Amino acid sequence: MEFDIIYTDKEITPWGGMVLLKQLLQKIGLKKVIEDCSDLPTPKSNRGYSPTIIIESFLVSIWSGANRFLHTEVTRHDKALGDIFDWKQSPGQDTYKRFFAKFTQPINQRVSDYFYTWMFDNVKFDNYTLDCDSTVMTRYGEQQGAKKGYNPQKRGRASHHPIMAFVSDVKMVANFWLRSGNTSSSEGFVAFLEDTFQKLKNKTVGLVRLDSGFYSKEIVEYLEQKDKPINYVIAVKFYEPIQKMIAGVSNWLVIDEGIEISETNYKSEKWDKPRRIVIVRQRIKERPKACGRTLKLFKDEECFRQYRYSAYITNLTLPSMEVWRLYRGRGDAENRIKELKYDFGFDSFNLKDFFGTEAALTIAMFAYNLMALFRQFILNSKIQNTLSTLRHKTFAIGAYFEKINDKFILKLALHQKRREWFTGLWKNTNELKMPFFFSNA
Repeated sequence: MEFDIIYTDKEITPWGGMVLLKQLLQKIGLKKVIEDCSDLPTPKSNRGYSPTIIIESFLVSIWSGANRFLHTEVTRHDKALGDIFDWKQSPGQDTYKRFFAKFTQPINQRVSDYFYTWMFDNVKFDNYTLDCDSTVMTRYGEQQGAKKGYNPQKRGRASHHPIMAFVSDVKMVANFWLRSGNTSSSEGFVAFLEDTFQKLKNKTVGLVRLDSGFYSKEIVEYLEQKDKPINYVIAVKFYEPIQKMIAGVSNWLVIDEGIEISETNYKSEKWDKPRRIVIVRQRIKERPKACGRTLKLFKDEECFRQYRYSAYITNLTLPSMEVWRLYRGRGDAENRIKELKYDFGFDSFNLKDFFGTEAALTIAMFAYNLMALFRQFILNSKIQNTLSTLRHKTFAIGAYFEKINDKFILKLALHQKRREWFTGLWKNTNELKMPFFFSNA
């Protein structure tokens, strides 16, 4: 089929489905929430953009696929999308950069406290499971804090090494600190935990799960010596004494083909008392993809070489098999980090200024948490689709405004079979009420 092209002045957006998010933000009163945050930098000129428009449009840019500042120009030039969100004008990339560059460490702390506390004050759940993890973000420019450190993907490259906390039960980010690339996983972690618990005040910590990067006497004692001790499961680092201890275990319980479990009380030379260690070994022959480590000290002995081992220190009194099952749920934190990187620009929204980068990523975390609410309370889906999937399934709908009888109508280019589905989502947004109640069932 041959055809010509012509142009139209009609303002059409490819993101008509964003009207659902517009309703969500309106129902939770986001504009008022942002306006009430007195610590946000304000423009010096009367012609400058308000922090409310800057933050809201930055959130929408991320949801629309922007994962670096340059990509926000797509949102800027989408007049119909701006009309959906009631923006007279949409900021460009330089506006965002100037705005976040004004943030300092004290401002970041106060703004972060404000948004996380507001979020979790309005999300009703308790006895939560907290997963903490760190990740490496390779940098290629001259950004502050980008230093050489542990970087398994790009050895020798400068990086940042942020740390995050996730509430597993509601699949939301509870806290985030940006750190320089030469920082170890556990460095400053106790202070980070204190900050996280403050943001989640008035909620009960049911369990803390940590990988081996956080295996240390200081962290274990901190969790045990709280006014109300906190339950924990922490993966053990395979230091030589740990490997020798595991090699001495003889009472293994078979729980599945190629999987055996045991437990013991272990006291490090640095500890003041023994603690419970749950040990799992998986036979490589039956489970070639099994996670864990080999006992390198005994690599020449066949009885040890055929297994991969993992071990966990815990103060839980549950059966050892249940302790292992609970810890395996911590892997979801790694999925959250992957989605943050691929869909929310976590490793690509960066500025030369360290605290400017941290500020931009804090708002990216806020975008993630708001999307978690959308998935839970608007979509009501048991399947947790990633944002990139939601863009194609829900948000990428051609639309334009038309004025009928002095009222603006958003017309969506949606196939007949999908209209009932979208009408149901629209109904969910209109019936949305705060606070949000999550069930622990």
